[in-house]
Amino acid sequence: MNYKLLFPTYRNRYLFVKSRLKTYGNRRLSNVLNLGTGEGDYDPMISASVEKLVSCDINPKDVNFAEELNKEFGNIDYRVENALDLSFQDASFDLIISVDVMEHVGDPEQMVKEMSRVLKSNGLVFLTYPQLKFPFTYDPINRILSMFGANRKISQGAYAFGHEYLVDMDKVEQWAGENDMEILQNFGLSGYLIGLLEMYWTGIIQSIFKSNSKNLNDGTIEDHKLTMRPSLKEPALAKITDLIIKIDRILFTGKTYSVGRGMVLRKK
Repeated sequence: MNYKLLFPTYRNRYLFVKSRLKTYGNRRLSNVLNLGTGEGDYDPMISASVEKLVSCDINPKDVNFAEELNKEFGNIDYRVENALDLSFQDASFDLIISVDVMEHVGDPEQMVKEMSRVLKSNGLVFLTYPQLKFPFTYDPINRILSMFGANRKISQGAYAFGHEYLVDMDKVEQWAGENDMEILQNFGLSGYLIGLLEMYWTGIIQSIFKSNSKNLNDGTIEDHKLTMRPSLKEPALAKITDLIIKIDRILFTGKTYSVGRGMVLRKK
């Protein structure tokens, strides 16, 4: 099964993309890019809503796994690509989907430039990222360290999952404007309740069991002796995760602080 769908933060991102595909499904999405596919577990959902999906990642091992996982889907083309230097021609795609990739590439501003370059006029971007303004309940240690001006972070909580930095929403808005993209929607994903429920333990678990938990910017990964790869089956217990997400949204939607953000951008 796809065990990652049991994590509220991951499930929230997945549902964000799923709902945006439904919201904008009346547009012609003939050529779509999944920028940073990871293990390919979003690709079946995306491919069902588009004519052609190009799914890429900098990590060859992940690309190979994703291609094997989704070999029954005939409209997915897998590539090894660098988000900072894409090989595609200008104005190639109607839609770009990028889920929690910006925090890994080293130069998120350049990634925004590349997305704008390969996006068609009036094309869309569905973008998520872990944001700098995370709830105190998610990572109190690093929040307290930042209050005292400490530059050093512990590599758990908000800075787990290979995150050396988090993304500033104001910077994303600035980069989008400088690259001819306007923001259509901007959501906080996962508030104080989810932050509390996932405090520290999820980062520890993934560092032990997730095969690509320590992706490096050059596309290599640190191999683990204990690894778990997802399948395409959705776990039945995901309904409990959905309930947690619903309660969190009711209580904390609209708050400045959230674990991540989901944005919809449009190329002018």
